[in-house]
Amino acid sequence: MSAQSVPRLQQHRNLHSNDEPITAAEPPAVEPSAVEPSAVEPPAAESQHDAASGPIPGPKWDTFKEAYDLPPATPSSQYEFGKDVVIHGFLGKRRDKGFSLSFCDVQTPSHTIQIVSTWQEEGSPEQIAHESLKAVPSYSPVWVQGTLEKNERSVSELAHPAASSKSLDLRLRSIRCLNPFPKDIIVSKDAVWPLKQRHLQLRFDPVLRQRLRVRNRIMGAMRHLLQGWKFQEVETPLLFKSTPEGAREFLVPTRRRGFAYALPQSPQQYKQILMAGGLPNYFQFAKCFRDEDHRADRQPEFTQLDLEMSFATGAGVRDLVQRLMGKVFNALRAEFAPVEINGIHHPVFKRREVSKSHESNSEALGEESATEESRAQTSPPSYPRVPSVYPEFSYDAAMTAFGTDKPDLRITSRNVSNITRIDSFLPRSFIQMITDLEEPIVEAVKFRLRNGTSPSHSARFIREFMDALPNTPLKLTPGSTPGVFVIDPSKPVQGLSALGHEAAGRLAEMSTRYWQQCAKGDIIIIHARKNEPFRGGSTDLGRLRTAIHTSAVEKGLIPKRHVFKPVWIRDFPLFTPEDNNDKNDSKGNVWDDPGQGGAAGFSSTHHPFTAPLGPEDLDLLQTDPLRAKADHYDLVINGVEVGGGSRRIHVAEVQEYVLRDVLHMSDAGVAQFAHLLEALRAGCPPHAGFAFGFDRLLTVLCDVPSVKDVIAFPKNNKGEDPLVGSPNKTTPEQQKTYHLFLTEKE
Repeated sequence: MSAQSVPRLQQHRNLHSNDEPITAAEPPAVEPSAVEPSAVEPPAAESQHDAASGPIPGPKWDTFKEAYDLPPATPSSQYEFGKDVVIHGFLGKRRDKGFSLSFCDVQTPSHTIQIVSTWQEEGSPEQIAHESLKAVPSYSPVWVQGTLEKNERSVSELAHPAASSKSLDLRLRSIRCLNPFPKDIIVSKDAVWPLKQRHLQLRFDPVLRQRLRVRNRIMGAMRHLLQGWKFQEVETPLLFKSTPEGAREFLVPTRRRGFAYALPQSPQQYKQILMAGGLPNYFQFAKCFRDEDHRADRQPEFTQLDLEMSFATGAGVRDLVQRLMGKVFNALRAEFAPVEINGIHHPVFKRREVSKSHESNSEALGEESATEESRAQTSPPSYPRVPSVYPEFSYDAAMTAFGTDKPDLRITSRNVSNITRIDSFLPRSFIQMITDLEEPIVEAVKFRLRNGTSPSHSARFIREFMDALPNTPLKLTPGSTPGVFVIDPSKPVQGLSALGHEAAGRLAEMSTRYWQQCAKGDIIIIHARKNEPFRGGSTDLGRLRTAIHTSAVEKGLIPKRHVFKPVWIRDFPLFTPEDNNDKNDSKGNVWDDPGQGGAAGFSSTHHPFTAPLGPEDLDLLQTDPLRAKADHYDLVINGVEVGGGSRRIHVAEVQEYVLRDVLHMSDAGVAQFAHLLEALRAGCPPHAGFAFGFDRLLTVLCDVPSVKDVIAFPKNNKGEDPLVGSPNKTTPEQQKTYHLFLTEKE
């Protein structure tokens, strides 16, 4: 039977018309003459072959057939010096040291082995193997056979073959290329791989690979710990139903007209049903889906470590989460070392070498070969210890002191004060200069740059920051303008003359636990806000405080602290008015959540299943729901919310009262939760839970700015995956099958 024709991709990098370059300069397209023989039209002699069977397969066909007989690799536990072994891996760049001597690394799944290829006699097996090595393109997958040999590193490291990036030598006897790496893909040092070439970044960016290894290790450690603590892992469905929990959902159409599944925003309702079903402790690493505005810390699909405990309180859940995070920090400290690359502290397995010279990211992670002269060993640094008990702030206290419900406690009063209210001694004339608000709250924050920063340098820094502010995502509320001052003894009233002598003197001499007395070069920002309860995630001055600190750190004016600072934020408002439902984060980004769709004029701050904080808050549901606090708590590390949870409403009548009489949801809206109400009615015990945003947690541990940096196949800022081209357009046939974009008459 004749072989069928096999489609071949001659320009496989250009599958899409809007292909992005791998590097700044796109390599030239491959000329027809450079295409391998297997991809060009067969010669005339072969054209007599039966046309129906297609062209005769080329060398790539034979390469594929040979892979069926691929001998297995030798387990590293069976490595012995002087013995022949077989290894599988990717070939690195060959280093020729003459006509008959070459070196080349092979990256195996566990470590790197250096091939040593040399020959002396023409026609010998060694020469044949040597020529075969030279014919294999760099970065190709290979099968290699050879004899393990000693080198100056091998004697002590053979028992730990992963201890070095190049701990073993292999005297080459035979090599086989399993799929040659194409010439038109340009691999260069410091190449920037777009998401469209994510497969190439996974191959050639050791920093990304290392982060994925960290992700795997932390996930495994957390799963092991929870199972040891008698938590049961349960997988909940991904094809759920549409319910108004708070965020927008993704719908999955079905062939039944008018019917669709919804992808779960979280396993929230299923895990509460598990509690009603008698499971005492539940967890899972759950895929969640939310149709939200895209930001650095959000993806349309993401991973949660979901926890729920029956007969538990919020305090009990926080205690367990602290113990779990303590184990995570200990594992990170024991197994990884922070290595600084381009200002980011990347976690690297301690058993690998760390290069002082740091020629490249790859070398720093022990993944690429290097000359012996450029490889220097040093004792790996360690991550700092983290206290076992974390400080706690109420939502109101955090917003008052830091202007955000996600405070970064690495920002200390040594350089940046807490937000301090000062309107009690400011003249009304000055307040009217900076705001149009009636009877506002006026607050200040003070910055002290590195020692020796002169007033002129401080003034230049803050002027450049404020001039650039309109072009940044940080947007301030209209109607109020920040007052900016620099303490300068050479100027009248030390540069505070706009405040008047009395107010300037009081501000200059003010000293509290979190506000050091003013000194030369200090920067003071004064801002006004409405005199009303806090709503949302941050205030204008809180966002300015964070942004100015970040800018000063980037410019080297405030030292960056490479520590982990966890903090609990609790006692959030149970409900948020809908006029403030356009929520803003600590960076000024704004997004809209649809809430629960009730007619009360407010929605649940967390979700509608959150329990009131105490009996007095339960009573407020009947009289003044907006004053009620929630037993809701967030874990924040270094200014990033890595998880949150709450105690739940476990009595069906109370839950229905919240939905129907507090949120004023319609009968149809309440009916969407009938399954949960029925489960609660069946004697559901008190329960509480927590969910880690696992991707966000990894960004903190790996010191990276975006969740894209810790996910193998992330979406871009448009919610698209350029690698595979998703989402793609539906076809007319799909639209017909799934009743998409069709009216009832159609």
